Amino acid sequence: MLKLASTQSARLLERPSAPQATPEFRVIGAQPIARWIAANTQPIFELVSQAYLAYAQGKALNPDSYFLRFPDQPHNRIIALPASLEQGAAEQPVAGIKWIASFPDNVAAGLDRASAVFILNDRRTGYPLACLEGSLISAVRTAASAVIGAHYLHGSDRIKRLGVVGCGLIALNVIDFLRRMGWQIDAVSLIDHDIARAHALARQQPLSGIACTGGSHIGAIAECDMVLFATSAGAPHVHDPALFAHKPTVLHLSLRDLAPAVILSAQNVVDDVQHCLKAQTSLHLTEQREGHCGFIAGNVAELIGAAITPDFRRPRIYSPFGMGMLDLALAQAIWRSSADEEVLRYPDFFPVPYGQHPTNEQPDQPVRQHA
Repeated sequence: MLKLASTQSARLLERPSAPQATPEFRVIGAQPIARWIAANTQPIFELVSQAYLAYAQGKALNPDSYFLRFPDQPHNRIIALPASLEQGAAEQPVAGIKWIASFPDNVAAGLDRASAVFILNDRRTGYPLACLEGSLISAVRTAASAVIGAHYLHGSDRIKRLGVVGCGLIALNVIDFLRRMGWQIDAVSLIDHDIARAHALARQQPLSGIACTGGSHIGAIAECDMVLFATSAGAPHVHDPALFAHKPTVLHLSLRDLAPAVILSAQNVVDDVQHCLKAQTSLHLTEQREGHCGFIAGNVAELIGAAITPDFRRPRIYSPFGMGMLDLALAQAIWRSSADEEVLRYPDFFPVPYGQHPTNEQPDQPVRQHA
């Protein structure tokens, strides 16, 4: 019998004493996710806050988002947002990716503009662990991020008049999250180019008991001490800094509504500077015009940690680009807490690993070295 001459050759004969089984794959749909969201308002706020802090401490990875665009449909896009929560950022390190489509014309057909899935991966092996409905997670993490900005920039938990520009699902989720977190909203001005959407939002349960007015004139924001932008605008449509002369808190979730002149008149806080300075956002356009990003005061982790404080002498604009690690933090929590009856389980979803395939070899059959 020939003696094996190298470690590499010797590995051919190795067999794990206890082969690791492939993981069970789960599918978690909208209904159990909606129930979890409804029952976990404060934990969601804390999970999103902790994710921001983990990223600032280098304990989370959040590469650039990747945009799939369509030349014949420039207003449509599908976005991939990969992320990883490393050791110290989560109870167990985990990775994942959100795949979210934005097709604005869906609304006219009675469908949601955004649809998404989230894939959760085992950080040790890379194996996918679950596929979760992603649009509800995306909406609530966006709402939680907005409320974090409001919490640290507004100065109180009372809004005398909230201006809502873009009366869709994101706006509804932000208002709902504000109220679930105990905010008092005295009145709301609903602004949308489609007045029917403004009226429809006013009838939603989270706005019950609030005095609502609706219209299409952007000038109404001049009476609002907090303004929420949640549109599908692809370019700035608000150009006059005088609309913000009363120094409101501005939650600029849709990122592209405000002209550079408005940005330059304000204290600007972002989730991450580099993420926000791309894709023709208002901040990106301002950087291109000015040649620098010195108009950005800092990021939300610095705001949470009091490294920066709100400047009440001017408008305060919070522009979160949207980071996949936020979805990941919530997806992991949902995956961990989902009851057996709420998920579809596939114990044999993945193939038998190659190293565990049955063979016809005899246990002592030699492997000859190449000449």
